[in-house]
This record gives sequence, C-alpha cells and structure tokens, in this order.
Amino acid sequence: MASSTQDTVTELLVDLRGGDDEVVDDLFEEVYTELRHRARGQRKQWKGDPGLRTTALAHEAYVKLVRQEEQSWESRSHFFAVASRAMRHILVDRARKQRAQKRGGDAQILSLEALRESLNRDQATTEERSEMLVVLDAALRRFEEEHERAARVVECRFFGDMTIEETAEALGISGSTVSRDWDLAQAWLYREMKRIHGGESLGDESTDRASSN
Repeated sequence: MASSTQDTVTELLVDLRGGDDEVVDDLFEEVYTELRHRARGQRKQWKGDPGLRTTALAHEAYVKLVRQEEQSWESRSHFFAVASRAMRHILVDRARKQRAQKRGGDAQILSLEALRESLNRDQATTEERSEMLVVLDAALRRFEEEHERAARVVECRFFGDMTIEETAEALGISGSTVSRDWDLAQAWLYREMKRIHGGESLGDESTDRASSN
C-alpha cells in the first residue's frame, strides 16, 4: 500500500510538472496527511506559540510549493525534502516578525539535537524560540554556501522531521552520508551560532534569496 501511494504521488508530481494544473487537488489529497504529520512535528516544537496551527502550517507549505514557477520534484520523497525547506522559510519569517515585536529574548545556543530536544520539551519562551530560530537560519545560510548538501540534510532532519532513511531517499544519498553530514552540520552550526549570538547584528534579512526550489 505504501509503495502504491508513493507511485501515485510521483505520477501526480510528474503531471503537475508537465503543466497539468488539474491534478493539484488530487496531489493535495495524497500528500496532505503526511505533510500535516510533518507540520505537527514542527507544531510540537513550537507549542509555546499559540498563533501557530498545524493545519495552517501544512496549507501554507503546500501552497508555497505548488505556486513555485519551477516545479522540478522528481518523486514523493523529493517533494517532502522541498517541503522541509518551505517550512523552514515559513517558520523563520514568523520568528523574525516575533523577534521584531518583542526584544529581550536571551536564548542559550545549543547543538541541533539539544535544540530540538529543548523545543520538544517546551523549555524556552516564545522570545527565546524566535531568537534560536533566527540565529540558526543565519548560520545555516552561511553553512549552505560551503556545504549545500549537508544544509539540505539539516532542512530535512530539523525542519522536515524526517528520519535518516527518509532523508537519504529524498536526497539520493546513503544513510551513512546523511549521518556524516548531520554530524558536520551540528559542529559547524554550533560554532557559527555562538559567533553570531556573541554580538553580530542579524538585522531583518529576508529568506527570499534562499527561496524553495
């Protein structure tokens, strides 16, 4: 059954990429349950934000994806990898707006694993969560300039709530490569986040230049 669903999604993505806009509703029905599951993972991490809703995040990510001028998804797994990037941009944009409205968050810089665990346990205030996410995104944008594939791994694992196996399938690499990239990213991003948080102004940079593709 799972294989059949994956094949159906892949076929619909090919049709959509070929210009058949009539498959949008069918595609939504096929991917919505899993997309909502991914969004629920993010909602769990950001449960301190009452304005963030699972359904709204899933819908916004889906709309962001299907409205892209270039829809080059090769498969179901690739679709969800790109969806992870869309969720990253949605959440970072939201964090920037919250950060601009409420200053004063003094977030502790953590590794990706520790940060994810902290968010899941609801150990941070809304201001601290926003600060964490903005600093992480700033570091991640610098990281992807040198390690683009590893940055995609971070998007899948951290923002898309994807397993090592799912990430490997989505990016067309081995599970061991995913693990190595994740370890590299954790060490690199931790150092960069500490440096950024140590005094560099983040401003209100837009994530548009790193838009989903």
